[in-house]
Amino acid sequence: MKVCVDIQAALGQRAGVGRYVRELMAHLGPEAGADELSAFYFDFKRTGLEAPPPGVDWRACRWLPGRVAQAVWKYAGFPPYDWLAGPADVYHFPNFIRPPLSRGRRSVVTIHDVSFLRLPETTEKKNLAWLTSEIHRTVERADAIITDSQFSAREIVELLQVPEEKVVPVWLGLPEFGPPPAPPEAERIRRELGLVKPFLLMVGTIEPRKNIPLLVKVYDALHDFDGDLVVVGAWGWKTDATRRAIADSPRRDGIRVLNRVDDRQLSAVYAGASAFVYPTRYEGFGLPPLEAMGRGTPVVSARNSSLPEVLGQAAEWVEGDDPEEWAATLRTILGDDARAAHLRAAGFAQTQKFSWAETARQTWAVYRRFA
Repeated sequence: MKVCVDIQAALGQRAGVGRYVRELMAHLGPEAGADELSAFYFDFKRTGLEAPPPGVDWRACRWLPGRVAQAVWKYAGFPPYDWLAGPADVYHFPNFIRPPLSRGRRSVVTIHDVSFLRLPETTEKKNLAWLTSEIHRTVERADAIITDSQFSAREIVELLQVPEEKVVPVWLGLPEFGPPPAPPEAERIRRELGLVKPFLLMVGTIEPRKNIPLLVKVYDALHDFDGDLVVVGAWGWKTDATRRAIADSPRRDGIRVLNRVDDRQLSAVYAGASAFVYPTRYEGFGLPPLEAMGRGTPVVSARNSSLPEVLGQAAEWVEGDDPEEWAATLRTILGDDARAAHLRAAGFAQTQKFSWAETARQTWAVYRRFA
């Protein structure tokens, strides 16, 4: 069997789907066995990608811009993707949408979540239009749908009217940052980033679904916490409410937004946080709190969507958007060393349930089952 994976998202996205594609490709090759694996992407500007992992046949189309291909696919349904990517028994599209394929070609699509249907007001306008116009055609034509959690599988079945047997939940793995920096190096990294006081941490693209205005209110309510609030993430879409919340905060001088950090810096930031706070409104999986647990940081999370499934009993949970309730829950960690130590131990144990090698094994099982 030969599998071709569309890796376009890895070219343009550092986080989110781009990270999923990079991690998946790094682990699919070793799990291929006797099967063959290729990867295809558009590289009209010749920006390139890093060297392919072992066992992967890397292919790039350099004469056609990806945006042009996407537009032609939308309005003309031509040319078939396999004409460009080459022959395969199964094509995997890890970024929600399946482009046109020649008749009889088998395909797997990863739909990470359906927040664009459940909470359309939180989605970037252009992306919302693209997803809503193409998603029904995608789920009808795809032979199988992979998604990141059992929660997302139920959402896809309900909101897109997909047969249950067609949807396969496959948990993501915990990113491999490598060995954590030794404490002196981690402290030096944090100092270089300007993090010299205790701090609360949130990681994620700054967009409405992450609920960062609530996070600012929680920080304002923690009058007895003499530290900073740090948000690590790029500015995304519909950010006016977040910008206003930060500008209007009486503690705005203590709010830090780190737009871009590398993996080693992020590891040091995770490890140095007094607590990781996650007031998000909806997640198909939720990697950041799991990453925080992997670096020994206690987690306080909203209890919604996939998060109870992924974080288990290793987090402190908060229902709703009451800043005082969030602040009170945080105080149980910040003021109780024993409780914080218990959460650290539980977090480490929870992270052992997730690995990219297992994600790759289960993904190959989907290819083989539906080929």
